[in-house]
Parts: sequence; C-alpha cells; structure tokens
Amino acid sequence: MKVNVHAVNFAIDRKLVDFIQERMEKLEKYYDKIVSFDVFLKVEKTSDKENKIVEVKVHVPGDDLMVKKQCKTFEEAVELSAESLERLLVKRKEKIRTHI
Repeated sequence: MKVNVHAVNFAIDRKLVDFIQERMEKLEKYYDKIVSFDVFLKVEKTSDKENKIVEVKVHVPGDDLMVKKQCKTFEEAVELSAESLERLLVKRKEKIRTHI
C-alpha cells in the first residue's frame, strides 16, 4: 500500500509526512484491499484559524473514497479524516460481505 502526500504551495516537514503515513497504514486493519492513499494538504488564505485543509483519497478496487476535513492543524485534520475513513471502510467491507 502506497501513501502519496502532496503539499499544495508550501513545503512539508518530514515529521508530518511520517505521521500521515503511520496513521493511514493503521486503516489497513479495517479493510485489507486498499491500493493507495493520496493525501493533499492545503492552507486556505483566510483570517480564520481553521485554515488547514486535508483531503484524503483512498483507492480501493472498484471505487475511490474521498474525505475532506478543515482544522487548526494538519495533524488534527488527518486524525479526523482517518476516523471518517475507518467508518467508510468498515461500511464498505460489510457491504461487500453481504454480497458474497
């Protein structure tokens, strides 16, 4: 499973990349057919404190799942995205299990 991290219009530090990689790899225990993750990090130019946006695209056979979260920090947004993806992946796994 591959985790691609894309920082849009800014440089990203190694610690954040490692954190994202580690968090996304934990999702494999909910659904083992994940092909790859595309994680996009963006900073919105607003006066609002919650200007960090994380979009996660999960490639699974036959479909792509997409989650977008906006928070004060990238870590918080990645955590919320991962929690949403956990629910989506469990739902997908159960849906597939009922079709077998």
